[in-house]
Amino acid sequence: MKLATIRLAGGRTAAVRVDGDTLVEVGLPDVGALLALPDWREVAADATGPTHAAADAAYATLVSEPSKVVCVGLNYKTHITEMGRDLPAWPTLFAKFADTLIGATDDIRRPVETGEFDWEVELAVVIGAPVRRATTAQAEAAIAGFTVLNDITCRDWQFRTREWLQGKNWDSSTPVGPVLVTPDELPGGVRPTLAVRCEVDGETMQADNTGDLLFDPVALVEYISTMVRLRPGDLIATGTPGGVGHARKPPRYLQGGELVVTEIEGIGRLVNRVVPEGA
Repeated sequence: MKLATIRLAGGRTAAVRVDGDTLVEVGLPDVGALLALPDWREVAADATGPTHAAADAAYATLVSEPSKVVCVGLNYKTHITEMGRDLPAWPTLFAKFADTLIGATDDIRRPVETGEFDWEVELAVVIGAPVRRATTAQAEAAIAGFTVLNDITCRDWQFRTREWLQGKNWDSSTPVGPVLVTPDELPGGVRPTLAVRCEVDGETMQADNTGDLLFDPVALVEYISTMVRLRPGDLIATGTPGGVGHARKPPRYLQGGELVVTEIEGIGRLVNRVVPEGA
């Protein structure tokens, strides 16, 4: 099953089931509200609400107000190597705020305060059930599905201190979507093996496979839920592969005007124009 959140007239949004080229409203304002229902799978599968053409849809961010967005750094060996780090024994975690999240084709706002604006294609886990101190089986059951996230980063702010949060939490900078795909539709299920790719103005910057994750989605749900309850609609960004602009020689950053395409096999693509804030 594929689910999405689309924008409607009057500033409203709606959660929809994706049936090929048709989107069917499920009667709730976004995917997060749908996942909050214990029987969300049945509700989505049985929905017969108003329909929309997928080609005409404006996709909002998948979950408008997740209770938390947990991000994982240094989770592909290629990226760890290019950043000059040792393989971590434990997941490297930081958080994002809901105000950073935007839709699949929205403009990415480049802050005037940064000179090092960078891309990061990531597979994101979407939580579908409350879970705390999850066993492996509970972690598997809590994964509603997967989506695409671009963890846009202000590198100069990220490395001002040892903590990364200030480089990762700029308003309207993090596209998520366009859809949630349930594990049964993906090779590898809750441990999917999918090609990931990022292009900037048509040039490939990142290309890898989620099968190379150091800590897979199930392991991340187990680890994160040990310290904090994960709730329906929460997102876990699983990390980015090698190819970020900061690690290039010379470094390469987004200046404004670029078209950034981040894509994951079997899920979809984010297509976002970088626009200077205030433009």
